[in-house]
Amino acid sequence: MNVELKQNLNVLTANFSVMYMKLHHFHWFVKGPHFFSLHEKFEDLYNEVTGYMDEVAERLLTLGENPISTLKECLELATVKETKRIGSDVEMVQEVIDDFQSIDQLLQKTMELAQNEGDEVTNDLLVGISASLQKHIWMLRTYCG
Repeated sequence: MNVELKQNLNVLTANFSVMYMKLHHFHWFVKGPHFFSLHEKFEDLYNEVTGYMDEVAERLLTLGENPISTLKECLELATVKETKRIGSDVEMVQEVIDDFQSIDQLLQKTMELAQNEGDEVTNDLLVGISASLQKHIWMLRTYCG
């Protein structure tokens, strides 16, 4: 397996791990008139990214590689960062948009690497994840106005 492809798949695993906790943070601390809808939306999103984390890690295993599997590794490798701040609902949503855009850029690069390796299964997995993130980006942008 191409070293860069393996690295990118591990970065994606790390990013989805960090997003899992970040989305929980937002789920727990969102306030205001949109509490109920955003509380539920953040829960839907953290459940979704958990699935992506698992799928990407299992793809690495299927390819005979080892996915990262500790919080320390995730925090060291992730390109999206944890948050401790408690902002407005719009600030929280904007942070999710920014992170999803960053992850999608990495997905695009990783899809290209998978295509160059002739790894259509990995490419297909990443295309599906990208399509979902892009739809969420659109919907969340619409929420922000």
